[in-house]
Amino acid sequence: MRRESDGKCVVVGAGTIAEAKITSLLNAEAEVTVVAPFITIGVRQFASLGCVALIEREFVSEDLNGIFLVIAATPSAEVNRAVYEEAQRRGVLCNAVDDPENCDFYFPAVVQRGALQIAISTAGESPALAQRLRLEIEEQLEPNAGDWLASLGSARREVLATVPTGEERKRLLHKLGTREICELVECPSRKLIAQAQRSAALERDAGVSS
Repeated sequence: MRRESDGKCVVVGAGTIAEAKITSLLNAEAEVTVVAPFITIGVRQFASLGCVALIEREFVSEDLNGIFLVIAATPSAEVNRAVYEEAQRRGVLCNAVDDPENCDFYFPAVVQRGALQIAISTAGESPALAQRLRLEIEEQLEPNAGDWLASLGSARREVLATVPTGEERKRLLHKLGTREICELVECPSRKLIAQAQRSAALERDAGVSS
């Protein structure tokens, strides 16, 4: 059962680090409230677009009423600690940026191409390393990897619908995962699928005739 607090998040702080966390929460379709006495232009833009609610003042414990998750992203270690302790009392998940001891969870660095997501986490030990690895993977991963994955997913569903369960289908799916695939009839991967479908049809016809 979905609780009223599910999806409701608070970000304490509104600096550049907070902006990145807000973006991650919005990408996850969270309902975000930002609490901070000073607001960056970027966060104000989020608010002007209706993406977040702003409370322009210092954090108070009541800010955690009826929420699921809080991000402590202020430049003050004392404030971040206070947010974490209040979250612990209320059973609210908390992430204090760059402070593993005051975290219930960590934000991974994420590389995304369409439906393809690669998450890198150092469990809070070195966010800088996670970001460096993310950049290295970004450089190595083809820009059209998301399009390839979409084509692969379509081909996989076609195979599951037309080729019976068995070793042949398993081998075909693993082979497709290592190859280029497109919608052209001349596509080698498409020819493999067509061959498997013909074999499956022949087996079905033989079973019916017998």
